Amino acid sequence: MFKPTIKIFFRKKKNQKFLEKLEAILGYYPRDEKLYRTAFAHKSAFYKLDDGPVVNNERLEYLGDAILDAIVAEYLFKRYIKEDEGFLTKMRSKIVKRKNLDQIALMLGIQDLIFYKGIGNNYKHICGNAFEALVGAVYLDKGYKKTRKFIVKRIISKYLDIEALLNEDSDFKSRLIEWGQKVRKEIVFETSEKYTDKDKNPYFGAVVSVGGNIISEGLGRSKKEAEQQAAENALEKIETDNLH
Repeated sequence: MFKPTIKIFFRKKKNQKFLEKLEAILGYYPRDEKLYRTAFAHKSAFYKLDDGPVVNNERLEYLGDAILDAIVAEYLFKRYIKEDEGFLTKMRSKIVKRKNLDQIALMLGIQDLIFYKGIGNNYKHICGNAFEALVGAVYLDKGYKKTRKFIVKRIISKYLDIEALLNEDSDFKSRLIEWGQKVRKEIVFETSEKYTDKDKNPYFGAVVSVGGNIISEGLGRSKKEAEQQAAENALEKIETDNLH
């Protein structure tokens, strides 16, 4: 006759631990617990909220990805007032690239909050995706200003070395070709002019094929820039999909 009471007690205790861990990450006590639980629900878990519906974090991940891009773009725009669009775009790509988000998620301890089943080698990428979903949840719960404060103060300032990113090797094409030689796969770049802007400046597109299969694309104001973008996207896909 006491089983329901015991069950409720342990559920409350478990919920309290979740909220305490979340507060340590966010710097504030979360207002909408269901929203944050959804942010950590991977689709493999078929996670149910207390009121019944099965949820996953994919929609919040989509939102968080867009909000994170906007906040990082604003941060760079205000920090590097003399730099051009090309520099700002490259720096934003370096900050929000998948490898960085995966590492940040692990350093935050997000792996202790995710609900999942049988994800194997994709574990760290699921953590990075959950981080993006968390950003989406913070935005819905607290608005843009509080989300920006969370990203700048608790993420960029604590976990990213901006100066190191500035000096990071950005010759992605050479790195991709070296990888191809190492694993004995042919790397082919195909570049073409895509369109011209209103001032008649050309934009070029590039695609990368690995072993005869197209795995990425890139766009740039020169053939070199398009190839570098395509190579960077290819390296990220290789890392994400464990194609080593």
